[in-house]
Amino acid sequence: MIDINDITVRMGSHVLLSHASAHISDRQKVGLVGLNGCGKSTLFRVLLGEIGTETGTVSFPARTKIAYMEQELSDLSLSLLDYVLEKDTERMVLLKRLETADAEELADIHERLTMIDADGAPARAAHILTGLGFQEKDIYRPLSEFSGGWRMRVALAGTLFAPSDYLLLDEPTNHLDLEAVLWFVSHLQKYRGTLLLISHDRTVLNALCTQILHLEHQTLSLYSGNYDTFVQTRTQKQELLQKLAAKQEQKRQHLQSFVDRFRYKATKAKQAQSRLKMLAKMETIPLLTDEGGARFDFPQPVHLAPPLITLEKAAVGYNGKAVLKNLTLQIDSDDRIALLGANGNGKSTLAKLLAGRLKPLEGTISHSKKISVGYFAQHQAEELPLEKTALGFMSGLMNDATETKVRSHLARFGLEGEKALTLIKRLSGGEKARLLFAAMSREAPALFILDEPTNHLDMDARDALIEALNAYEGAVLLITHDLHLIELIADKLWLVQNQTCRPFDGDLEDYKKLLLEDPAMTAKDKKENVSAKTERRIQAQKRAVLAPLKKEMQRLEQTMEALNQQKEQIENRFMEPLTPGEITNLQKELAQLDKQIASLEEKWLKLGDELEKS
Repeated sequence: MIDINDITVRMGSHVLLSHASAHISDRQKVGLVGLNGCGKSTLFRVLLGEIGTETGTVSFPARTKIAYMEQELSDLSLSLLDYVLEKDTERMVLLKRLETADAEELADIHERLTMIDADGAPARAAHILTGLGFQEKDIYRPLSEFSGGWRMRVALAGTLFAPSDYLLLDEPTNHLDLEAVLWFVSHLQKYRGTLLLISHDRTVLNALCTQILHLEHQTLSLYSGNYDTFVQTRTQKQELLQKLAAKQEQKRQHLQSFVDRFRYKATKAKQAQSRLKMLAKMETIPLLTDEGGARFDFPQPVHLAPPLITLEKAAVGYNGKAVLKNLTLQIDSDDRIALLGANGNGKSTLAKLLAGRLKPLEGTISHSKKISVGYFAQHQAEELPLEKTALGFMSGLMNDATETKVRSHLARFGLEGEKALTLIKRLSGGEKARLLFAAMSREAPALFILDEPTNHLDMDARDALIEALNAYEGAVLLITHDLHLIELIADKLWLVQNQTCRPFDGDLEDYKKLLLEDPAMTAKDKKENVSAKTERRIQAQKRAVLAPLKKEMQRLEQTMEALNQQKEQIENRFMEPLTPGEITNLQKELAQLDKQIASLEEKWLKLGDELEKS
């Protein structure tokens, strides 16, 4: 059990948790939810012992293993596979001990290695890496060759691979594509420990969680069920509290009315005083007020005749080398399209072509007259002028507009009042995302192209974005790993695969089944379903593990052979004339040799059993 008892946590002058308590039973899968900045990641740091509490305590059962994803990878010279394998520290320690262990220790070490399936570790690690989107050739490359987002995938792979009783994951799907998210959910559904997951992805929370831990108003509330059940339960609780509050207010008014009428009449003074005491003791019923206020309000575009964009046998890429070819596609004014396909297949490249950021290498692209395209890309947040205010940045983009009009446009996205005058470097990730939405929609474009728009948005902001996109009357092309967003926005699916893009023949459920099919394959089959190169690497590691065992057995055989020769020589001495004293001494030597040989044979047999099991 995770026992969070009456904790108060402060960051500077800001109180994040005040006398908060929660008790999480073993083997539960718990989603930790709350608005951005409310203290979810800080609570993780408290659980890990990285920061202390002003009051209260946090405790785990003794001798438990806790796995938590690293944010910075230290040794970038390691290959992906080696980095992941190192996360099983017991296996690494045992393998190191093999180098110096004596015969008796060797048997114990190999018995433990067998128990933890050390030989199967490389295959398990490779399976996790490929599930998270790496190609097999990638897993032998050093970490230094990968970007920050891909390194975070490796860190996640290491965390999933590490043996653990408690698994703490903070926004693990932010750097994953849809395909990797589906695999991740399927993998964690089999996890047998206790999971504590911070996520703003409703689909992931619904698929995994048995409980929801809600951090709100500096306190913790634990709800049974997945995220949808939590929302329903909380809504019902809110409605009940509102009814109770209405009844309480009605009673308060009735009591106050009596007091106002009779407090100065001698015959009613005692009754009035009694009612005044009742009013003073009446506690206010706390309502579940929302701390949020997420807002998106896209300006409506001028209707344009379809098609908005047409591609004819187009190719697109970089430096003259095509990433996608033979693109024959059309976007109409009412289309809601989601791009499917693994990262690296070219989804963002296609988005840049449609947004006018790239030119076709061959073929043609034609646009409707007067079309304006709003393009949102996650990396754009890194290009914002950090020393400018939100108002200053937008004024530069809307240079013909009055300050009132610029402020009005920013207010559509919750950046009003002081927020408009805040330096961009001091805005949160979600606020920067809203600023980008404001920038891309300033000319009321007829087409939105959104590349991972939800990564920095909390649940309330995502819901507000969905509502705003459904109210928007233009076309939308969407790249996202958020299944909930796709399900509520898109009515067409395009699959980017094999260097081209075509409409997908099926719905989102068909695509999920396509990615997760092959249920007949057993766990053993999956472990062994690796290429010849991987198999050779695994067998080489297995031979390296077994080499000390075989070497020790050979040494024991040589020692036993020498002792048996010595025994035979002593036995031959009995054929000679001996005194009683000599016979006694030889018998003692034989008994000692028999004892040594028996002990060595026992060790040799034990090592032989371990070798057979391996």
